[in-house]
Amino acid sequence: MRVARPCARLHISLMPDAQRGKCPICGKPTAAAFRPFCSKRCADVDLHRWLSGVYAVPVTEDEEEDERREEGGAEPS
Repeated sequence: MRVARPCARLHISLMPDAQRGKCPICGKPTAAAFRPFCSKRCADVDLHRWLSGVYAVPVTEDEEEDERREEGGAEPS
């Protein structure tokens, strides 16, 4: 009896086709050593943007925390 094996070449992309293979900084084709970037330079540019605060994750605070801060109360630890 033969057991069906999954195809070794089956690849499911996590990125949309339009973005696959392009550097997010300059748009050039990616290099395997620096994926998802094309070069060390673009990887460093991206890292600098994160460290300098250009990229930011939006955060919303609870109304209760806002009220506590307005009243001068200490934040929970």
